[in-house]
Amino acid sequence: MLQSRQSGPVLTLTLDRPEVRNALSAELVGALTEAVEAAGRDESVRVIVLTGAGKAFSAGADLSALQALMTASAEANLADSEHLARLFEAIYTSPKPVVAKVQGHAIAGGCGLAAVCDLSLVADGAKLGFTETRIGFVPAIVSVFVVRKLGEAAARDLLLRGRLLDADEAARVGLVTRAVPAADLDAETDALCRELATETSASAVALTKRLLADVPSMGVAEGLSYAARLNALARATDDCKAGVAAFLSKTDAPWRSRG
Repeated sequence: MLQSRQSGPVLTLTLDRPEVRNALSAELVGALTEAVEAAGRDESVRVIVLTGAGKAFSAGADLSALQALMTASAEANLADSEHLARLFEAIYTSPKPVVAKVQGHAIAGGCGLAAVCDLSLVADGAKLGFTETRIGFVPAIVSVFVVRKLGEAAARDLLLRGRLLDADEAARVGLVTRAVPAADLDAETDALCRELATETSASAVALTKRLLADVPSMGVAEGLSYAARLNALARATDDCKAGVAAFLSKTDAPWRSRG
C-alpha cells in the first residue's frame, strides 16, 4: 500500500496500489499522512520524495470506496473528507521539503497531491488535471491549494473545465515545477534532492515553509509584522549563525558536510 525507503537524508514514499492506479483509499491516505508527519519530526530526514508504483502517479480518490460512502451518513462522509484534508495539510505544512516525482498520470486528487508538494518533477508523457466536475464531483480540498498556487483565473480554468494538461503545459502554468524526459526523471529528482539536502539549511527551509504557508492569508501590515518577527527568529538559530560565519570566512556551511 505504501512503501517507505530512506537513502541518506532522502526519504522516498511510494504509493503502492498499481492495480488501481494508486487510488487514494482511506488506508493509504492514513498511512501517507502518518509517514509525512513522522518524517517531519525525524532529524535524519532532510527531503521527502513522493512517487507512485507502476504506470500512474495517482488516479485520485478510490471511486469504489466513494460510491460506498454515498449511502453512509453525513458524519461519515465529513470524516472521510477531513481525513484527506489532513494529508494535504501535512504535506503543505511539513517542515521538510516535499518533492513529487510524477512518473505517470496524476488525475483529480492525485494531481492535487502532486501540486501541493513544494516541488514537482513530471515525466513528459504524463497527463495531469482535476477531472472531478466531469463525474459530477467537486475538487473541493485541492482547490484550497490550487487557488493559492495559481491564482483565481488559472484555477477556474482548470477546476471548472476538468481538462487534462500534458506535463509541459502543467509546468508552464505553474501547476508543477518542471517537465523532464521520462528517462531522466530519476536522475533529475536525485539531483534536486541532493541540492536541497546539502545546499540549504534545515531550519531555514522549515521557517521559509512556515512563511509561505502563513503569509498569503494576511494583509500587508500583518504580513510585514509577521515576516519581521520571523526574520528576527531566524537570526537566532544555530544554522543562521553558522551559515553567516561560514560565508564570511569562505568555508562550507556545516550542513554541506552533514549531507
